[in-house]
Amino acid sequence: MATFFLVIIYLAFISLGLPDSLLGSAWPVMQPDLHAPLGAAGMLFMVVAAGTIVSSLASGTVLKRFGTGKTTLISCLMTAAALLGFSASPSLLWLILCAIPLGLGAGSVDAGLNHYVAAHYKARHMSWLHCFWGVGATLGPVIMSRFIAADGSWRHGYLAVSAIQFVLVVILLFSLPLWEKVAASRTGGGETLAAEEEDIPSEKGASASVSPLRMPGVKPALAAFLFYCGVESTVGLWGSSFLVQVRGLSAADAATWISLYYGGITVGRLITGFVTFKVSNRALIRTGQLLALAGTALLALPLPSVCSLVGLLAIGLGLAPIYPCMLHETPVRFGKRNAQTIMGFQMAVAYTGSTFMPPLLGLLASRFGIAVFPPYVLLSAAAMLVCAERLNARLGKPAPSGR
Repeated sequence: MATFFLVIIYLAFISLGLPDSLLGSAWPVMQPDLHAPLGAAGMLFMVVAAGTIVSSLASGTVLKRFGTGKTTLISCLMTAAALLGFSASPSLLWLILCAIPLGLGAGSVDAGLNHYVAAHYKARHMSWLHCFWGVGATLGPVIMSRFIAADGSWRHGYLAVSAIQFVLVVILLFSLPLWEKVAASRTGGGETLAAEEEDIPSEKGASASVSPLRMPGVKPALAAFLFYCGVESTVGLWGSSFLVQVRGLSAADAATWISLYYGGITVGRLITGFVTFKVSNRALIRTGQLLALAGTALLALPLPSVCSLVGLLAIGLGLAPIYPCMLHETPVRFGKRNAQTIMGFQMAVAYTGSTFMPPLLGLLASRFGIAVFPPYVLLSAAAMLVCAERLNARLGKPAPSGR
């Protein structure tokens, strides 16, 4: 039952990734069709991101009141309805209104599923969970491009993805009774809530009454999430421009290498799921950060273009284990009592990093040129490593591998 239910969770994460890449692939057709300014895509992205941040911050309270199953169902229903609204929107204003539930739905389901898997499954499943997000993010543009190529309609692409989301809503509706049954079976069924809430590691020396944000290690943990997502999204958004303007590649070749960067993240997470059988989360996080730093160094050094390409691939592979392993460590680091709330804060800070750090580079690049890209990413990756090591120092001995 637990394995079958895990398939449903994987499907939910594919559906979470599907809308994330739709706007960028559809905007060249949407923009003239709606007579919208070119920069309106950024405004839509910000509205979705703002909704996601708000729902992530509130997810701890929402999940405790409604449970992960009902929250996931309602969130997916909101997402499906929002995408249906996108397909029928007659103007930019309607797109903005539909972007609000799209963001609100994404934040709660992201935090809820991450907490559920971290609490009830081993580390490999967290890595594979985020691998399936990559599958969804890859399929979104594929679906959209087929409809655009067939009849030039971006609306049909949004309608198709909305239909997929509604199918998932039906599956989640019938699987509602399984959430508590699987959770009970994964925790032994006989553990009391009090027993679960007492598993805050003793080396933290934190009282159960301490606010989660004041627990030792929470602030560097949140900072590590901010810098991680900042690095991931900055490389994805500006890497192609750097390769074209500084390294002299063609736009087509640069786009191919950026797709390989995302492919490195997806494949790396698939591999990480197997590696967690033998290696601890903490070791994988540190190794990934060092590999990402090495990749950014290759970008920064005045070496042949092929070294920059290898650097991008190294960054993708290095980033692969960091995010899922940090998420899976949340209950280990801060205890099950606080994990739901802290997971929501982590999601909010992560989305904040991916929302604001790439535009910050854009401002710097407009003033100093895109050549600031490598040092910006290098400093961000170094800050991520420093925050993670500060967290390790506060928490002491790592948990055993395979958690």
